[in-house]
Amino acid sequence: MTVSTEGSAAVRPVPPSGPAANAPGSSKSSNAERAPRRDLRSRGGLLLLEAAVAFAAALALPLLARGFKLNPLNRIAQVSGLAAIQLRFALIGLLLIGAVALAMRLRGGRHFDLATRLTAAALAGLASGFVAAGAVVALLGTPWPMFGLNGDSGRIVEWAHAVANGQPSGSPVYPPMPLYTLGYYAEWFHGGNTAYAFKDLQILGAAAFGPLVYLAWRLLLSPVRALAFGVVPAFALIDSYKPYSQTVLVLLVPVLVAMVVALRRSGTEGWRPLLLKGAGFGAVLGVLFLTYSGWFLWSAAGVLFAALLYFPWKTGRLKGAAFMGSALAAFLVVAGRYLMVMLKEGQTTKDYNFRFDNFTDPAYYLMWRTDMPGKVGDWPPPGEFGGVGLFALVTFVCLGAAIWLGLRKPLIVTIAAMFVSAWVMRMYIASHMYETQTVQLYTRTNNQLLYCGLILCALVAHLVSLKLAERRTASEATASAAPADGAPSEPAAVRTGFPGREGAVIGTLCALLLLLGTVSSSMSDRYMPAQDGTYRILPWVSHTIRQQDGKCPKFAPKGECSKDGDQSWLSYVR
Repeated sequence: MTVSTEGSAAVRPVPPSGPAANAPGSSKSSNAERAPRRDLRSRGGLLLLEAAVAFAAALALPLLARGFKLNPLNRIAQVSGLAAIQLRFALIGLLLIGAVALAMRLRGGRHFDLATRLTAAALAGLASGFVAAGAVVALLGTPWPMFGLNGDSGRIVEWAHAVANGQPSGSPVYPPMPLYTLGYYAEWFHGGNTAYAFKDLQILGAAAFGPLVYLAWRLLLSPVRALAFGVVPAFALIDSYKPYSQTVLVLLVPVLVAMVVALRRSGTEGWRPLLLKGAGFGAVLGVLFLTYSGWFLWSAAGVLFAALLYFPWKTGRLKGAAFMGSALAAFLVVAGRYLMVMLKEGQTTKDYNFRFDNFTDPAYYLMWRTDMPGKVGDWPPPGEFGGVGLFALVTFVCLGAAIWLGLRKPLIVTIAAMFVSAWVMRMYIASHMYETQTVQLYTRTNNQLLYCGLILCALVAHLVSLKLAERRTASEATASAAPADGAPSEPAAVRTGFPGREGAVIGTLCALLLLLGTVSSSMSDRYMPAQDGTYRILPWVSHTIRQQDGKCPKFAPKGECSKDGDQSWLSYVR
C-alpha cells in the first residue's frame, strides 16, 4: 500500500540535523554544493545556444541574397531586392513564432520557455542579417567596399595594410582593433588585399550587430525584454559602412549598466567570483575601448556618478574596491598601451573638419543627416511646440517617467546619467568651437543621446509591465480562493481579466517581427546605390572604381570606371 505524503506534515520525512547532516560526505552537503554549479552550467549552456542561434540566423539572409539576379544600380531592382529580403525575413520569422505557439500546446508547454528564448535570439540575428543582406545587394558585382578607397574607407584600408605589415598606421590615436582585424582577415582570406577584405567585414559587421547587442542585454533582461527594450532601440543606429563604431556604443551601454549592478552586489559576493567577474568586465571594456574609444569619453562622468552612487559603502567597501581594482587591472592589461597613447597624443590631435551638423542647432540630436546630407530643406525640421517636434516631446516625457518609476534601479539611473554626461560634453565642446575652430567629433554624441533616450522610452514599458505583473500576481492570489458558496472556480486569468503569459509573448514576438523588418528595410534602403549626395553615394562609388585586374565592375554605369571612381560626391560636402 502506498501512502501519500502530499499535504501531510505527519508523514513527511524529517531532514537530518546535527553535525552528521553537514558532514563533507553527507548527501545534503554534496547536493547543496552541486546544485548551484549545475544550475550555472545549465544557464551558461543555454546562453551559448542562444548565441549560436543568433549568429546562425544573422548569416542566413546575407547568404541567400548572394544568389539574387539584379542590377543594384537600378531603382526597381533595388525595391525588388528589398522585397525579396523582406519576404524571406517574414517567412523565417513566422516559422519561428509558429514553433513557439506549437511549444505552448505540446507536452503541457514544457518547452515553451526554451522556444521563446531561441526565437528571440534568432529574431535579433535575422534583423541585423536583413541589413547585411541589403549591403550584399548594394555591392553585387563589385569587389570594393562601400566608398572604395575614398574618405574613411580609404584611410582604414590603407592603415590596416600598414599595421598588417608591421608598420605604424597613419593615425596613432585611431582605434587599433579594427585595423588589426581587417589586416589579419585580409591576410587569411584575400591574400593581403585589405580593400576587398573590407567589403566582407562591412557585411559581417552589420550581421553581427543584432546578436552582439542581444547577448549584451541578456546580462540584464529576459530574452523577449532584451529583444524589445535593448535590440529594437539599437536599430536606429545600425550601420553597414563602418559597423564597429555603432556596435561599440550599443554594447557599451548594457555592459556598463551590468557592471554597476554587479558593483552594487559586490559587498555580499564571494571573493573568487567577485574578482573573476570584475576582471571579465575590465577585459570586455578593454576590447571595446580598442575598437572605438569616443563613447568612453562622453560616458565617463555619468558612469562615475552611478558607480559612486551604488558603491557598497555599507555592505562591503573592501569587496567593492577589489571588484573595481580587478576590473581596472584587466582593462589596463588589454588596453593600457592604447590608453597611454590617447592621453599623450589625444591632447594634440585636433579635428578641424566642419560638417553639415556643425552648422545646425546643437540642441537637436534626434536625427543625423550624416556627413553627406544631400538635398536638405529646413533643418532641423520645424516642430509643433516651440520648434520641437512630437518625437522630442515623447522622448523627454519618457525620460522623466523612467526616472520616476525607476529612481532606485541602477539600470535606469546609469543610462540616464550617461545621457546627461553626453549632453554636457556635447555642449562643452560645441561652446568652444568658435574659439578653437575645432569640432572634436561632438556631433557624434547624437548617437549616444538618441540611443539612451530610446532605451529609456522602452524601459518605461518595461517598468510598467513589471508593476502590472505584480498586480496580476496579487490579483491571482486573491482570486485563487474558492468561492464562499462552493461553486466551481474559474481560471485565475479569467477572473482577474489578465491575459495569459504565453499569449503576451507570442503577440509581442509578432509585433517585434514586423517592427524589426520595417526598420531593417529602411536602414538597408539608405545604402542602395544612387548619385544623390546622401549615404547612397557610398556604394555608388564602389561600382565606378576600376578593379585591380583592370576591368570595370559588372554593373558600372555605361560600362565606364576610373581609378578613383565617381568623385561627384565632393560637391555635396560643405
